[in-house]
Amino acid sequence: MGVVNVTPDSFSDGGRWLDAATAVRHGVELVAEGADLVDVGGESTRPGALRIDADEEARRVLPVIEGLVAEGVRVSVDTMRAATARRALEAGATIINDVSGGRADPAMMALAAEVGSPVVLMHWREHSATMQNHTHYDDLVADIRAELGQQVDAALAAGVDPSRVIVDPGLGFSKTGEQNWTVLAHLDAFVAMGFPLLVAASRKGFLGELLAGPDGPRPAGERDHATAAVSTLAAAAGAWCVRVHDARSSADAVRVAARLAAESGPR
Repeated sequence: MGVVNVTPDSFSDGGRWLDAATAVRHGVELVAEGADLVDVGGESTRPGALRIDADEEARRVLPVIEGLVAEGVRVSVDTMRAATARRALEAGATIINDVSGGRADPAMMALAAEVGSPVVLMHWREHSATMQNHTHYDDLVADIRAELGQQVDAALAAGVDPSRVIVDPGLGFSKTGEQNWTVLAHLDAFVAMGFPLLVAASRKGFLGELLAGPDGPRPAGERDHATAAVSTLAAAAGAWCVRVHDARSSADAVRVAARLAAESGPR
């Protein structure tokens, strides 16, 4: 899953793809570099980010989605609003990627059930402005899995087809850097939930902290090699998809993991 952030303030590439035509070209390039689908979002969810209104979100993403669909690109929409998701699906998107897992907008799960689209449910506790105030867990992996399970249950209760549910443990959302590493070390617990698993580690702060030099954390744009390493490990652990800014390196990484998995299978 390649990322196109149509935002001025995303942590990695805010402002680079604000122009719709430029964003569409970038999405097409991501597919050429190996992405199977492109995730388009108009609202930053970096730590501390403030929300924008629904009209502005739609203004940013709809022309990009329409342009990518016209180019034959499979698109997911990264939104927490049912109204934006509906308009994105009408514009040709085929997957809802809701980082709140249906918690931010009660209408989201009803929409997903109505239209029958796949929906990504990410583990989420609070909006970006305050989410890092909510990093306490009694048992990190068990608590995340239980809370994510509640979000899945809510989706199923709303009528979402179980075969359309995708889960995401929410790296960086209400989690410290150390907690992110613990989650990555236990991806098997989330694979065992029985739904396709999306892992979104690309360029995140905990990678910058790991690679820090004398001047501080490595800049976001210089974390793609580390991201590819995580993509390899995630694929080997059984993830369905990785969400990344640099498609080529992670596409290569998951192909290596798939080849090794094929070799180690029944003979």
